[in-house]
Amino acid sequence: MKYLAAFALFLAACNPANGETAFEAEAALTGDVLIVGNKQEDTVSFIDLESGEERTRVATGNQPHEIAISPDRRRAAVVAYGGTTIDIFDIANATRIDRIDISPNQRPHGLVWTPDNRLIATTEGSSTLTIVDMDDGSVSAIPTGQRGSHMVAVNAAGTRAYVANMGSGTVSAVSLDERRKLADVEAGDTPEGLALTPDGSELWVADRDNAVLHVFDTESFDRIASITTGNFPIRVAISPDGTTAVTSNAADGSLTLVDTATKEVTRTIPVSGPDAVQVTIVFSEDGRTIYAAETAQSRVVAVDLESGEIIDTYAAGAGSDGLGVVRRVSE
Repeated sequence: MKYLAAFALFLAACNPANGETAFEAEAALTGDVLIVGNKQEDTVSFIDLESGEERTRVATGNQPHEIAISPDRRRAAVVAYGGTTIDIFDIANATRIDRIDISPNQRPHGLVWTPDNRLIATTEGSSTLTIVDMDDGSVSAIPTGQRGSHMVAVNAAGTRAYVANMGSGTVSAVSLDERRKLADVEAGDTPEGLALTPDGSELWVADRDNAVLHVFDTESFDRIASITTGNFPIRVAISPDGTTAVTSNAADGSLTLVDTATKEVTRTIPVSGPDAVQVTIVFSEDGRTIYAAETAQSRVVAVDLESGEIIDTYAAGAGSDGLGVVRRVSE
């Protein structure tokens, strides 16, 4: 409980000033790129993964959090959690090319860019799931009717979304085809991080205050497992091959690895400890590395999952949180 109070104070102190472009990229980013949302200074960092250097830092909307990469891997979308907009960036040139106003929907946070070119965003301030059609520019919304609609996962077919509602202790299953909510599933006290297996058959949801990872069958909505994790699991990621689920445990700065077949913890990797305030995690394409944003340290670390070692550290901006990883962004 002491940690939760401190963490709440830390988040409350994240009152970002308007960000300015810190420096200009010397050339187009042509290799592998790590994109970081710096929520305390309203910027995104573009980091060249080959050199490990931050090539440029660009201003965003108020409180950039989650990041989604376009299907062609040439653009990145960044939410403004403190407002009603989503910024679109050209990755190779590290420049903002569009700003989408999704009002009256407010406080976009969780974000997915689907293969059919839609942005699916939780809009916590209006208790909705907002859909932006990137082909025609239309914006629509589906009410969740729940409190704290914060994170979202979407199946590969783009037909169903799952929204974690922290304030209601539920996950909403939403039909994107029918534009309606299907069910609210009880998922502990404070469900936040969530992820789907690649085949969409299982939904993994972390109840952060109780340090439990729940697994649900996505057809029946039955809970099929509950797994103890590290302290305050705030995000969930599943490996590209679907074999490993990982929680980012903010209170102790660790990663919990779970075998998705057996539903058993295979190992716990200590990363940087509780002072790091570790939040967002994303896998590399080959599933061997996980990138973890350390919000209090203004950096991102790369962790080798086999050895458990930190293999790289990347400096970013204040309050580094949302992450996107892109390979071969230009030809």
